[in-house]
Amino acid sequence: MLARRWRYRSSAFASPLSPVRRFGVVYVPNGMNMKEWTPDATGKAFELRSVMAPFAPYKDQLVVVTNLDSKPPANVPGAGGHARASTRFLTDVPPKQSQSAELEAGPSIDQILAKKLGQETQLASLEVSIDGRDFAGSCDFGFSCAYSNSISWLNATTPLPMENDPRVVFERLFGDDGTTDPAIRRARRGEDRSVLDSVTDELGRLKGGLGAADNAKMSQYLEAIRDIERRIDVAQKQNAQEVSHVAQPAGVPASFEEHVKLLFDMQVLAYQGDMTRISTFMLGRELSGRSYPEIGVYDAHHPTSHHQYDPVKLERLAKINTLHTKLFAYYLEKLKATPDGDGSLLDHTLLIYGAGMSDSQLHSPIGLPLVLVGGASGQLKGGRHLKYPTNTPLANLHLSLLDKFGVPIDRLGDSSGRLDVDTLSEL
Repeated sequence: MLARRWRYRSSAFASPLSPVRRFGVVYVPNGMNMKEWTPDATGKAFELRSVMAPFAPYKDQLVVVTNLDSKPPANVPGAGGHARASTRFLTDVPPKQSQSAELEAGPSIDQILAKKLGQETQLASLEVSIDGRDFAGSCDFGFSCAYSNSISWLNATTPLPMENDPRVVFERLFGDDGTTDPAIRRARRGEDRSVLDSVTDELGRLKGGLGAADNAKMSQYLEAIRDIERRIDVAQKQNAQEVSHVAQPAGVPASFEEHVKLLFDMQVLAYQGDMTRISTFMLGRELSGRSYPEIGVYDAHHPTSHHQYDPVKLERLAKINTLHTKLFAYYLEKLKATPDGDGSLLDHTLLIYGAGMSDSQLHSPIGLPLVLVGGASGQLKGGRHLKYPTNTPLANLHLSLLDKFGVPIDRLGDSSGRLDVDTLSEL
């Protein structure tokens, strides 16, 4: 099975006539310190404020988008601010209030795209998260935790699980056992061999048919795989030693930063090997109570986000927001450094980075913090801050992006049309 899958993916290393286009989303929970996020000027003259400062090296491929709202309909009760934030971020549909399995929202734009772009790849899409799904009791009252745990919805009733264990993600991409069952995966790891060893013969035959430049790409790719596999093994050994102190699934590093980087690196590999063209990543679930002692923030994220406009708490929130943007900048650098066709993976990928609420003190869905980054083969003209009229639905941006990927639909959630045609022509 693995050899057949590898042969299919290996075509990604032959120089393409025209590069493929990819779409990714990186979501951050619990809102944003909007004062340290939003640029003052619009157009090309804008300057990045402190939270977005890590994006400076990629400013020419970045579009800051402001004044887009994700407001629920007027007849929907006001509870569930966090569940709504994550659910509406890509679906534009408010979640049905339910604590049972009777979930309801709508298909998310990543899955609408996956139905078309995923026809040519091993995985239609890849969904990952920094948090696991074992957070019962830490969710909005009256709403299932499933709403807070995912931003990807296959259809109106099916949120997709976001995997947080790098080992499981790695084996989903490269493993030959065809399952994520823990017992089977432990048995496979017990064989004490690299995933790459099982395809050595196939790789030898493949290399013989590639030119020097494409062989260099292949070598770089394999080295990246080996490095990730080594890092996961190190994390597993650490977890085995520390299991009496911290209960963690095998493969999840103790370090938040290393965990995030591992999951970003595997998304790069998935794009590079053309195993998928669609990915979503939650840097935290809504209501996340993670603390960040490594940056001097010892209080939990969610209580910190309810800052009551206290300057000290706002400063702490900005530190958390900035740590997230620094890690996203790491991802951008990886994509930019990876050759793809006549450019880089970043040139041929369109990414959304943002949150499902703006002012976290108010759980506000108005004027969400959003940036678009990348190129997606000429689909994005960067270096701009676009400020849209008040009351413009986020869904209008989603419709416009679907158009750009050749997947037009008439309506999505509360959409009222496409974005202004003059602005859209520059996207």
